[in-house]
Amino acid sequence: MILSLNPNSGVPVYLQLMEQIKHAIGTGILRPGDQLPGLRKLAESLVINPNTVARAYRELEHEGVIELRQGSGAFVRQRAAGSTTTQLMKKGERMVKDLVRTLLEAGLSEEEIRRLVEATLLELCGASKSGERRRQTHAGRTGG
Repeated sequence: MILSLNPNSGVPVYLQLMEQIKHAIGTGILRPGDQLPGLRKLAESLVINPNTVARAYRELEHEGVIELRQGSGAFVRQRAAGSTTTQLMKKGERMVKDLVRTLLEAGLSEEEIRRLVEATLLELCGASKSGERRRQTHAGRTGG
């Protein structure tokens, strides 16, 4: 699983982490029953405080997205079969790819597209749901 955070985006890091875990679940990268990386391991790989990961995991548990098992770790919560979330995410992914491709062909840069998407999310959803610019990191390995 690839997670990428941007501490300079203005969006709290724990919220960025939560959104990316939800995205991984929604797109099928993480499936019900899958174990998430341990707090310390994930914190080390993302170069963030373990308390930040713990907060994200607690919030995700509160939202019913994951299940924390004492001594075992964090697991994606089992969902009812036939959930349409994955289908919606796949459809959304195709739509976003088409849009980004069109904007690139029109001459916008990657950064301009990112700013446009972030501004649109802020306008439509408010600050708590805004997108973020990212520093790509592989779990267990820091990239640049």
